[in-house]
Amino acid sequence: MTLTNEQKAEISIQRSFVAETRRATVSGMEQHLYKAYQVLDHGFVRVVDYMGDDPAIVQAARVSYGQGTKKALDDTGLIRYLMRHWHSTPFEMCEIKLHVKLPVFVARQWIRHRTANINEYSARYSILDREFYIPSEDQLASQSKKNHQGRGQILVGDEAERVLEILKSDSTRSYDNYEQMLSQDNQEGLARELARMNLPMNIYTQWYWKTNLHNLFHFLRLRADTHAQYEIRVYADEILKIVADWVPAAFEAFNDYRLEGAQLSGKGLDCIKRMIAGESVDENTSKMSAGEWREFQLLIK
Repeated sequence: MTLTNEQKAEISIQRSFVAETRRATVSGMEQHLYKAYQVLDHGFVRVVDYMGDDPAIVQAARVSYGQGTKKALDDTGLIRYLMRHWHSTPFEMCEIKLHVKLPVFVARQWIRHRTANINEYSARYSILDREFYIPSEDQLASQSKKNHQGRGQILVGDEAERVLEILKSDSTRSYDNYEQMLSQDNQEGLARELARMNLPMNIYTQWYWKTNLHNLFHFLRLRADTHAQYEIRVYADEILKIVADWVPAAFEAFNDYRLEGAQLSGKGLDCIKRMIAGESVDENTSKMSAGEWREFQLLIK
């Protein structure tokens, strides 16, 4: 992980300052504040700010439901009810702001989640650092023959070395040309906003990313999934650890109902009922497509 001297100094100052406040704070999150957690070879995730906690979710829900709810469910039970029934607005009462350093191709996946406020490092204003994501050997894989957007077997031997050499040499050559275009001896050089277009997608960028807990859970449900691309999944995994310390009751419900739970279609539920009743069910009698039946089989095994 690479932090600039300015970032290290900023983090040191931020973590040394303690303020008395009346706002809700969470001890677990206070420990995370401003720390940079390494992801990939040069990336990181760190919490810059947060608002709200588990009680804030409960408070918002009881405004909607009235005082009668408080007698029927304890706080944890209410949060589980909200998660179970796909309520969203109570979870929107909590917000988090993250500082993330990530490869550009990962950022382009990440930004498809359009429910956040983002401010990215400007390569029009500043010069990008010479930092590139180079996969470790255990992440160099061939194209999957079954999944058009997935990975297959791990590359080994000469093939792995050949690919790594291409990645490293292309990255180095592109950045060398970037520097040459930016400034020549006694010449003005090319504008930064134009010179950047020659850089590869594995160069690192940075941004501040602020979102509410409801939208963060949606992001994590997709990106922490085992089918998500490894390079974005490791960021989601690191954020999951932070969320677990921020809103433990909400995280437990999210983990139970979303990450480790499953959703059945009407046809899937009908098959389950028929199986419980002792009926033999196969692909032909399931009324599912071949793809649906295959996924259903994986789900119930």
